[in-house]
Amino acid sequence: MVMTAEDLRAAFPAESEHVEFKEGLSVKELRRAIVAFSNTDGGVILLGASDDGTVKGFVLTSKGSAQLNNNVFGGVVNPGRYEVRQIAVDDKPVVVVSIANRTEGFAQLSDGSVLDRFGASNRALLGEDLIRLVSRRSLGRFDTTPTGIPLSSAAPELVDQLASAWGWHTDGRTERMIEHGLVALEGPEPRLTVAGALHLLPEPHAVLGKAYIEIFRYRGEATEPDRRIEIMGPIADQLEAATSAVLDEVGIDYVVIGTLRHDLPRLPEVVLREAIANAVAHRSYEANGTAVRIELHDDRVVVTSPGGLPEPVTVANIREQYAARNLAVIDTLRRYGLAEDAGRGVDVMQDEMAEHLLEPPEFLDNGDSVSVTLRTVGAVTPLERAWVAELEQRGSLAGADRLVLVHAARGVELTNSVVRDILGVDSVQARQALQRLRDARLLTQLGQRGGATYVASDELGAPAGLRLSDDEIDTLVLALAQEGPLTNTAVRERLTVDRLQALRFLSRLVSTGQLVRHGQRRGTYYTLPGPPG
Repeated sequence: MVMTAEDLRAAFPAESEHVEFKEGLSVKELRRAIVAFSNTDGGVILLGASDDGTVKGFVLTSKGSAQLNNNVFGGVVNPGRYEVRQIAVDDKPVVVVSIANRTEGFAQLSDGSVLDRFGASNRALLGEDLIRLVSRRSLGRFDTTPTGIPLSSAAPELVDQLASAWGWHTDGRTERMIEHGLVALEGPEPRLTVAGALHLLPEPHAVLGKAYIEIFRYRGEATEPDRRIEIMGPIADQLEAATSAVLDEVGIDYVVIGTLRHDLPRLPEVVLREAIANAVAHRSYEANGTAVRIELHDDRVVVTSPGGLPEPVTVANIREQYAARNLAVIDTLRRYGLAEDAGRGVDVMQDEMAEHLLEPPEFLDNGDSVSVTLRTVGAVTPLERAWVAELEQRGSLAGADRLVLVHAARGVELTNSVVRDILGVDSVQARQALQRLRDARLLTQLGQRGGATYVASDELGAPAGLRLSDDEIDTLVLALAQEGPLTNTAVRERLTVDRLQALRFLSRLVSTGQLVRHGQRRGTYYTLPGPPG
């Protein structure tokens, strides 16, 4: 967004109940404003403006962004949802931090202080004012709500599994389950809570509605699924069974380079399991008419759970912020080893996808549901992934270096600017990556300083299918055809490519009339045009 100083002054004439000006990252004062806005009606903080609204300018570097997310917002207990955006005001950068008011619960400073916004000031709440805010914003924990089902209805083997996971002795199990929100004292007999029913009943859906997982498989461009699976049972069993079922459907890419075969999972198991764990643990169980939904498409898996993201989490800050809607549910899943520690789930998903050269997870929150899309087909081919795996055997590669090497193997002439675009990093990080790969003798530097470019070194050893141009590949394939009838397998072995890539090369030559296709499916072979022999 670009504005003039007059536009900014018109939109934000002065500090008010909803506006605060700051010249820079004043951690203490920013935290106070965030707490106050979260507990009142929300507001906007403009970084790069003096107290009277004069634009001074402020650039939010990557280091500053990390400080804002981790130190400023991270030092606030339960802030409202927020968004950070950089704008230009008469060519001066200004950072706009918008904070929404919380609808449940309330924000605090780390010392326990609770503030609200009064005019242009942040004031501490005491006495009756504090009581009113707390009672108005009392946070309902649905997962600890009693279900009316007596504890005696729990399956004994599931109670034993739970006790083993938590390390509880036989004596005092009921008290431990009460402490962890799985059982509530209601009436003459302890009752299972929602979380307790999910973990301890063989069929929790009989009590909680659609507390299970539905899997739908779609083929090609079909809008209707050709297969539907319902996965029921205790929530931990659902998670394991759904992960296994999806992995079986998604499958593995088999790539041969030389004499080595690489088995590449189209999705890392830890990523899929965490996506499903988040869906069943953080879903809204009040929405008992909707199940967790998993869609299987040819190029992606989409996991959708009922209910929006819990405050203060948004799609934009999902890596930095953490909140648990059903704490008693997720804590026990962690004890079973089926979910990552608090705040690490999204990190693991993003890092593992990058580690396997797959596209990052895509999150969407429409208010009624949250979905994560995991791409099984991306810009990096299975052959390239297998080749990078072989490079790893020579020595460890930094995560970002893998993608840079793939582009070098494709014949891209790398510059600092090109690497910045590839990795989404700043010039310093791009320069470090290029120099690191040059020093490892995987890239060759041409030129010096500002005019330096980098290309794949002779030692990089990229397979022919990566480093040859289309014309060079066509020449090689036609040379093979000179020797006799040509098959897809022969092209794969000669060029070290996968089946689909070999088919693409052959089809291109057929379309230009340089090869003739014979037969169907497994019996297909190719010859040069003209009479036999």
